[in-house]
Amino acid sequence: MPQAKHQHASAILREYQRAEAELIGKAVVLSDGKAGTVEAVFLDEMHGLRLSIAGHPGKWPVSTIKLLQA
Repeated sequence: MPQAKHQHASAILREYQRAEAELIGKAVVLSDGKAGTVEAVFLDEMHGLRLSIAGHPGKWPVSTIKLLQA
């Protein structure tokens, strides 16, 4: 893998791991009113980060977080 692609992939993985550490287990309210605890964070090639929320089947874009537990 060329050095530039390797650096880009490493940066993406670092940010993904940071997002996991910051979000998993936190209470959130989404813009559509769904609320719960973040169970998992997924990296979606088309949409970026997506979340699964306890008690609500599906995955939502991280951009839909309206309120995050402090």
